[in-house]
Amino acid sequence: MAVHHYRANVNMEEKLCQLKGCVVISGVNMATVSPPGGDGSSDVLQVTVMARSKMCVPLVVVVVLSVLLTGATHAGPEMDPYKILGVTRSASQAEIKKVYKRLAKEWHPDKNKNPGAEDMFIKITKSYEILSNEDKRANYDRYGQTDDTQPYGGNRYGQRQDSFYFDESFFNFPFNSKNHRDFADSKYILHFNQYVSDVVPDSYKRPYLIKITSDWCFSCIHIEPVWKEVVQEMETLGVGIGVVDVGYERRLANHLGAHRTPSILGVINGKVTFFHYAVAKEHLRQFVEDLLPQRLVERVTDKNDLQFLNSWHELNKPHVLLFDQVPVVPLLFKLTAFAYKDYLQFGYVDQGLSETANLQKQFNINTYAPTMLVFKENIDKPADIIQAKGMKKQIIDEFMSNNKFLLVPRLVNQKLFDELCPVKQFHRRRKYCVLLITGDEETFSFGNQAFLSFASTNAKEVVRYAYVYQRLQQPLCDILMQNKDSAQSPTQVVILERRNAAGKALFKPVTAWNGSEEDKQRLLEELERLQKDPSILIHDAMLPELNNEFASMFVIRWIYASYDYLSEVIDDILHNNWREMMPLLSLIFSALFILFGTVVIQAFSDSSDDKQTKPKAKDGTKAENGSPGTGGTSRQDRPPKKNFVEVTELTDITYMSNLVKLRPGHMNIVLVLTDASKNILLSKFAKEVYSFTGSMTLHFSFLNIDKHSHWMNTLLEYAQDATQIDAEEDDSGNHKIDYTGYVLALNGHKKYLCLFKPVYTGEDLDNKSSEDEGGASGGRSRSSSRDDHPPRKSNRSRSISTLQIHHKLDRLGLWMERLMEGTLPRYYIPAWPGLDKITPIK
Repeated sequence: MAVHHYRANVNMEEKLCQLKGCVVISGVNMATVSPPGGDGSSDVLQVTVMARSKMCVPLVVVVVLSVLLTGATHAGPEMDPYKILGVTRSASQAEIKKVYKRLAKEWHPDKNKNPGAEDMFIKITKSYEILSNEDKRANYDRYGQTDDTQPYGGNRYGQRQDSFYFDESFFNFPFNSKNHRDFADSKYILHFNQYVSDVVPDSYKRPYLIKITSDWCFSCIHIEPVWKEVVQEMETLGVGIGVVDVGYERRLANHLGAHRTPSILGVINGKVTFFHYAVAKEHLRQFVEDLLPQRLVERVTDKNDLQFLNSWHELNKPHVLLFDQVPVVPLLFKLTAFAYKDYLQFGYVDQGLSETANLQKQFNINTYAPTMLVFKENIDKPADIIQAKGMKKQIIDEFMSNNKFLLVPRLVNQKLFDELCPVKQFHRRRKYCVLLITGDEETFSFGNQAFLSFASTNAKEVVRYAYVYQRLQQPLCDILMQNKDSAQSPTQVVILERRNAAGKALFKPVTAWNGSEEDKQRLLEELERLQKDPSILIHDAMLPELNNEFASMFVIRWIYASYDYLSEVIDDILHNNWREMMPLLSLIFSALFILFGTVVIQAFSDSSDDKQTKPKAKDGTKAENGSPGTGGTSRQDRPPKKNFVEVTELTDITYMSNLVKLRPGHMNIVLVLTDASKNILLSKFAKEVYSFTGSMTLHFSFLNIDKHSHWMNTLLEYAQDATQIDAEEDDSGNHKIDYTGYVLALNGHKKYLCLFKPVYTGEDLDNKSSEDEGGASGGRSRSSSRDDHPPRKSNRSRSISTLQIHHKLDRLGLWMERLMEGTLPRYYIPAWPGLDKITPIK
């Protein structure tokens, strides 16, 4: 029974182990299994039982270990660049570069005499070569490949076919895996760097159609036939094709906003647009057509043909007319118009319309094949013509490239100048520009037409003709005309050759151009001399960059771009592309919520303020009648935003920003104090002006008179009628002015001030009213009273000397009310004195 049981186990192992050299271990019994027919004598599996055979056990162990070690040897890659450089798999390029420089310097064979330094240096260099290249690094991370000759997705375990493995054919389902992806898609695979550096710039010349796919994508299989057919057609028309595998290019997929597979999107002018309809050939073709701008090709009939062709002078472009029988503009022609939109203007003539019969007759158009005409300065005769039944993209591109410019184009920007007059470094490829400096008035039309006639009859491969309006390109014309007076030489012909891209050019003014036969003959002689001796260009200069004469069209382009963006947003909303629209919708709803909340809160706060204003009106009336300690009838309409008053010190550092360069309409309220009275006066000042802190045009500061008394004296000397200030005598008989408690309202922009002087409210009520009048008015002139009543001045001087400091600002609130009403006198000064001088403390 034991033997039969053992053979049953062996038979079970036979079904799972069909490889030669397979070892079966069961308990203490071991059997070496040979494949059927291994020796050609029997189809029965031969089993040798080695029960209780101690001599065979070591041999079997050696065989098993050798097999495992062989498999392990083949399983690992030749080297691990991460371990060699000592970086993690998430290391950035900057970290890898830094480590490489350090290791390369350490293991360089010239500096390191270690016998293995050379090998180590080679490994370091190879590792950096792999990790510094994103494609090679990604290939190593996915497949463990360090050799570029191995195909992507190849067997990373090398020659391992003789070891234990499962054949891939066992799992060979028709999924979109990388190993079994259609070979046609492999050449369209896009990586992030390739998309940014190649696709986006190229999308300004042609649209791109990109498919988003991934491994194990069941839906991707169903669209493959349609996708292949569309790719084959669109690629021949000039549409760019791309494929993005989400599993391997997650960064690019997120950048494109593609979160589902399969997805199809278009890229044009750097903008991404998603395809939302059923995947059909007609829908994809229409999607590509909708990507293109709507104003690329103009419909031309017998009514508007002259208007279309005559616009060459305004647009500075040749015009292309396509005659065809189909009612819609062919997609190939639209794509061509988009590719050459900066150089040519395109129009389409439907030969099936009766409104185009005169055009067909005028240019003798063959109705059996599409015909393409190019018109330049002569609108009566085409400059070039092409006619064929099946126009190919290559033929059309060559046709357009040969007719990108007018015979004599106008230099309107630097880009056109670079293409018409390129910089050539080789002598045999030199190109010269014959430039006419003229004007756009009617008086110059004869000379301009004569120059065009000369250019058409003397066209040469190495000579380009162009003209420039002196009024629009004044810096360039001043250099080429050598600052000549335009009244003496209104037009000038100059031959120039550009030597480098920085702007250096050699040139020679040839003649003052009037369009006469003598001018033409003189120019022709100079061109013939130039062919023989290029050294006749005796002047050199650095040419400035040309002005963009079409810059005014930026507003129109911005309007079109805004329209396209709104159309895209509406399209995304209609097709429920919520995941891509979520950030924008979140921003819109957040803004609406904040706006609505602000309006509601403001409405409630305004209603509560109106209720509180009525009971305070009576108290304000009493304050105007002379009640001490109140601040007036009404404070600021806007309530204070903070529960404190922000007061900054006016120093030489803050002097410019807080006064001299104060914005128009803003005022700085400055309190004058000393070190001894600083705390008391600032506290009183904050209480009096707190209700005015809601105004955005008022700023509050304080000035230490102990440091800046010289500035105060200078300021009041400028405003002489505000200097009727009381002074007290010191022990030596000198008059000493006490500015403590004074407040200055300074308008930095209009250069005037209003002055508040301390008013005593604690005693001497008869004298108080006159004091209040003087203080509230900002110190109006009282020279007559001072001369007529000297005893009163002495009494008043003694009363001020006994004032308590905290009573000096009792009337500041009323003064602030009058300041806001604009009823205070203003004292204008010629300039603000400097504050950099500090008064020495005696």
